[in-house]
Amino acid sequence: MAVSGALGSASTRLENYVVSWGEFAYGGDPDFDALFQKQAREVLLHELQRLVHERVLFAPIYETAGLSGIGPRVAESGLGLIPTYNWSGPYEEVRLKP
Repeated sequence: MAVSGALGSASTRLENYVVSWGEFAYGGDPDFDALFQKQAREVLLHELQRLVHERVLFAPIYETAGLSGIGPRVAESGLGLIPTYNWSGPYEEVRLKP
């Protein structure tokens, strides 16, 4: 999974995820590819967006996962050692039980 920081129009973003040659696309759909090729007209771009939405081909999933040293073998986890830092850190301070 990856994300794009593409600037520009909806067309720029759709090219990354929707059309078969897009950098983050998996597979493809001939209908989408054909509409994208013709999308110079704004009406077709809206049609492409509507089809993507109706067919539910893209589900944005984002989870910020950080490592947290907690458990039965951990003496000091590192959670809360840095004020306002939500994860375990600094890792040098994580201590295991003997």
